[in-house]
This record gives sequence, structure tokens and C-alpha cells, in this order.
Amino acid sequence: MEKLKQRWGLTSNFQVLLILIVFSVNGSFATLIVRPLTETIGLDYNTTNPWLFWPVRILLIFFIYQLTLPLVGFIFGQFKFFWNFFTKKMLMRMGFKKFFVKN
Repeated sequence: MEKLKQRWGLTSNFQVLLILIVFSVNGSFATLIVRPLTETIGLDYNTTNPWLFWPVRILLIFFIYQLTLPLVGFIFGQFKFFWNFFTKKMLMRMGFKKFFVKN
């Protein structure tokens, strides 16, 4: 726990526990959201070729996970951590760096 606290800049073991809970809850939440989304765009497990269905589903889960991570972090009181350390870095890697660099 001490290594995680030091690496992430946290102050308590409870905060580490909350962050780990957010990761797990958000993973389940993202997969729940993707199911109706894939059905809405016309991808069904039974009628779509698995070589198309699974890569599209996994990509959707990845993007939904990134988008919902700050939301679930906010619910657990850890929004600042997830915005600064994960979402902001991911958005910068995706080409939105100019929006986060201070002049």
C-alpha cells in the first residue's frame, strides 16, 4: 500500500481502497453501458460475425471506460485523482494536448 500511496501521491490507505473500488466498479459499469449501445448500432452477438463483434465491443468498452472513470470517481469522492492522473493523460495521448497545456 505504501508504494501505491507514494506513486499516486495519496495520503491514506482508505484513499487507495476507494481508488481500487472505483476501478472495479467502473469496469462493470462500462460493460453494462456497452451492451445496449452495441444493440443500438445493430451489433448482436447471435447475428454478427464474432471477428467484427468482439473487436468493436472491446473498443467501445475501452472508450466508455475512459469516459465514465471521472464520473464514477466523482461518486466515490476521487474525481480529482482520476481527472489528473488518468483521463487527462489519456486525452493528451489522443491528441487533445493543446487543451491541457498551460501557457
